[in-house]
Amino acid sequence: MADIVILGAGIGGMPAAYEMRDTLGKEHSVTVINASDTFEFVPSNPWIGVGWRTPKDTTFPIEPYLSKKGIKFIHGVATGIDAKESRITLESGDTVDYDYLVITTGPKLFFEEVEGSGPDGHTLSVCTVGHAGKAWDAYQKFVENPGPIVVGAMPFASCFGPAYEYAFILDTDLRKRKIRDKVPMTYITSEPYIGHLGLGGVGDSKGMLESELRSRHIKWITNAKVTKVEAGKIFVDEFNDAGEVVKQHEVEFDYSMMLPAFKGVDAVANVEGLCNPRGFVIIDDKQRNPTYPNIYSAGVCVAIPPVEATPVPTGAPKTGYMIETMITALVENINEELAGKEPSHTATWNAICLADMGDTGAAFVACPQIPPRNVNWFKKGKWVHLAKIAFEKYFIRKMKKGSSEPIYEKYVLKALRIERLK
Repeated sequence: MADIVILGAGIGGMPAAYEMRDTLGKEHSVTVINASDTFEFVPSNPWIGVGWRTPKDTTFPIEPYLSKKGIKFIHGVATGIDAKESRITLESGDTVDYDYLVITTGPKLFFEEVEGSGPDGHTLSVCTVGHAGKAWDAYQKFVENPGPIVVGAMPFASCFGPAYEYAFILDTDLRKRKIRDKVPMTYITSEPYIGHLGLGGVGDSKGMLESELRSRHIKWITNAKVTKVEAGKIFVDEFNDAGEVVKQHEVEFDYSMMLPAFKGVDAVANVEGLCNPRGFVIIDDKQRNPTYPNIYSAGVCVAIPPVEATPVPTGAPKTGYMIETMITALVENINEELAGKEPSHTATWNAICLADMGDTGAAFVACPQIPPRNVNWFKKGKWVHLAKIAFEKYFIRKMKKGSSEPIYEKYVLKALRIERLK
């Protein structure tokens, strides 16, 4: 009998647990450890930030659904990993031994990298349901006395989609409230150009997103390194392509949501030989750590080199479909190891995304993620907005049913194929 422990229960960890349970024999145990006892469908957080969803719509308790599948759940914070002894220490002082560890923790939101940023500072976030709830609370006060808005992403951010989504969703909501004319908006991003997305652009993402920002009267600053935030003011150094500061900005705001830099969570980052300097788990093409081959990892917490060097540091995103293929690969590889075979499965490193824009949406496919690509496709339309709404319900329903089938592949790829055939 082998003990498989999954650290993290997000959009990577929950499917990993279900797929592991269905793939492995009943003689093997599967345990999930998570700091929260609630599953959050993170892609819906921008909607929560404007009151279009509530946390009840996008969350559910983890333990009852895992237990139905014969999966043990531990609600607790991991404070340390002894990779040599294959043991996890929890904040409670308890320890959990494992034969295989799957790390799907997601990132540490490193607000400390920019002085004055974050929900405990002067900017908001939609990275967690709790943060999105705070953004909604602040937004309700803001609309009573509207003023300038700043939205964007800090240096070392590696998921730019939610920043664009939130800017466009705010614009849509403000227009519905008929107060858009009272709200100057600025989009500030570490990307070298609009539509870079941490991917070096996809299709005509630059032209399309610039056009969308322009038509919605949203100004932008790219190659932007936010240096500090004060109450009502954000300080930005703007760089040129040579990495030289060409302009310094002081942008005033009454409401601001800035995605933070990402790092690895402390318990993982502190393990010698496991992570890169930013705390992301180093993996080979089989999702295994080279130093500790009984540790696998998937999702935002894995180390992926940036697609290209940029004047202001940007990370490469890990989209849902990419994460799903990482999970399938590592589950199959652990199953092969338990059968005495060499792991043979690799993930599909393709970036596929549906991004809501309030009253329309944008979809892109980058296969593979790093150029040159076999598929380099970006398209905008109302159908994306509707598809993402439907996908939210579909994903949550599948998680409550304990489904181990490839959700992104079945739903998102089907939607994209239908649209491309039009």
